Formats: sequence, C-alpha cells, structure tokens
Amino acid sequence: MLNFHRLTTKKSAYKTWLAALALSGSALVLSPSAQALQDQASYVPSQHPEVAAFIEEMAREHQFDPQQLQPLFAEAKYQQKIIDAISRPAERVLKWHEYRKIFLTESRIQAGVNFMRENAQTLARAEQTYGVPKEIITAIIGVETFYGRNKGSYRVLDALSTLAFNYPPRSSFFRKQLVEFLILAREEGLRPELPIGSYAGAMGYGQFIPSSYRAYAVDFDGDHFRDIWTNTTDAIGSVANYFKAHQWRAGEAVVLEAQFQGDPQALPSMDRKYLKVDLPYSQAQQAGFQVTQGALSAQTLMMPIRFEVADNQFKHWAGLHNFYVITRYNHSRLYAMAVYQLSQAIAAAAKAP
Repeated sequence: MLNFHRLTTKKSAYKTWLAALALSGSALVLSPSAQALQDQASYVPSQHPEVAAFIEEMAREHQFDPQQLQPLFAEAKYQQKIIDAISRPAERVLKWHEYRKIFLTESRIQAGVNFMRENAQTLARAEQTYGVPKEIITAIIGVETFYGRNKGSYRVLDALSTLAFNYPPRSSFFRKQLVEFLILAREEGLRPELPIGSYAGAMGYGQFIPSSYRAYAVDFDGDHFRDIWTNTTDAIGSVANYFKAHQWRAGEAVVLEAQFQGDPQALPSMDRKYLKVDLPYSQAQQAGFQVTQGALSAQTLMMPIRFEVADNQFKHWAGLHNFYVITRYNHSRLYAMAVYQLSQAIAAAAKAP
C-alpha cells in the first residue's frame, strides 16, 4: 500500500500556507451551533455504506491503504451550503451586456495590468513555450479568481465528498473527481484534508478540478512540485499548458466582428448553446452573415455569434478555432467572450502611457 499522508517539504511557501490552514481552521468558520451540526455530519465509513464501498474501490483499484482512508473520511464534513448552492434553481439567463459588466470592470482590468507587469518574465516564457498570449493567460486567471484573490473557501475533501455522496444528479462526476483528488494528493505529497477550493472542488489561481490538475498542471519553475495555489509561476504555466493541450493555435485570431442581415433561424448555430466551430464561412455568408474585421476564406470553419448588447440590440462576431478552445475551459460562449474582451482591454491598458 502507498502512503500519501504527509505534508510535502518541497515547497516552503505552500507548506506554510497549508500549515496555517491546519492551525487556524480558516476553511470552516462556523458558529458553535453550526459547528456542532457539521461535526455530526461526517462520513464515518461504518455509518455510510457508500463511503465504505468507495474506500474498498480505492484500495482495490488504486492501491490505497484503507486504514488511512477511513479516518480521513471520518474527518470529512458534509456541507449543506454546497448542496444549496448547486441545487439552486437557475436564474434567468444573463444577456451579454449584463454578463460583460461582471467581468469587464475597471478594477479587474487594472488588476490585470498589474498582474502582467508583476509576472512579465513568466508570462513571456509561457507565451514562448506554449504559444498562448500573455493577455489570454492573465484574463483566464482574472475571470476565475480575480488574479488569485478569490480561490475558494471550502476544503476540497469536504466539497467533493458532499457532492459525490449527497448529490445524485452529478454524483458520478464528483465521485470521479474525488478519486482524482486523492490520487493527486498522493502524487504531490499533500495532506488531502488541507487543500482549499471552490464549492465544486476547483483549485488554485486557475480553478482546476482535480482531473485537470493531474492532466495539465505543470512545474513551471523547476522545483519538482506543481503548486497552483501559491505559486504564480506554476499557475501561469499550467493555464498556458491547458490551452496548448486543447489545440490553441499560436498567432491566430479568436473572434472577428461581423454583421448579420437575415433571419436568425437560417443560422441555427448562432444559438448561444452551440459550441462547435464547424460552419463554413461561405454558408454563413449565404444566410446574410459577413465579417467586418479582417477577412475569412470561404472554407474557413467558424461559429456565428449573436449577443444582445442592449435591450433588443444585437452584435455579431465570427468565433474561430481559438474561441472554441477558450470554451474548453468553461463551456459557455459568454465566458469565452468575456475572457477574450478582458484580455484585449488588459493589453490595451498595459500599452497606455
């Protein structure tokens, strides 16, 4: 059996951060009554057959020691706030001009300029290594965590246990992420009860879920440890590597401005839920879609985009391959456009005198 229950000494800053969390309990700041309720709602394997079966599976398929996993899950706490958040009925879908206001603020743009200046050498090296523009990397981190300010407040172990064992609609997905997290902790020498993340178990500057962390996080400073919580160098390299792995094309455009004069029903791929870049530009032209910025060949595959920029006022773009790549980070056209426009705003502000 393999031992994963140790605190790494590879990274002093990360060790200090985790140790501080262990001492302060900052991940679980609860009132006494709420604390008592949480203490009762743990995942003691003897009281939870599903947890006991999960531990058996981890031992059988991934060579974990059940004697280490049993006390770990006995310490894991059910978080009702997470179930409430993920089960909350969806609010009305935001229009683009509403969504844009959330992320393209002066404070986020200026903080992005500062982040680029403070990490100029690392961003330049990431761009050279992976082919991803420094402003795109910066914008991703800016949208995800406001450049590291908002990385989450839940223990990852609690979040993933709660969702894996108490949220049937997506239990399969989060069970897989719990497996990935425990393997990640073993690989990286982490104490799995300490890392902090979002209510869905996303971690670090770039909010990687455990499977993405294992697949795409990189040791970009050469210290033999992948730290995306406290190390901006590793975080920057990891975001860039994610984009390269999803086939980012260096030097190519992301979107082009366009105009549309026709029936939207003639271009069903203009629907905001459609995320493929598979429509030949010539077919879009036949439906009345025309780029007004740059030029596209008739055979170029694109995604026609139609966003409401004010009440009953629309703007159009041609989304290209790199726009699709951004949607691999978050499966949303609105998200991808926010990242792109924030990146352009940061780049422009950085050049301003």
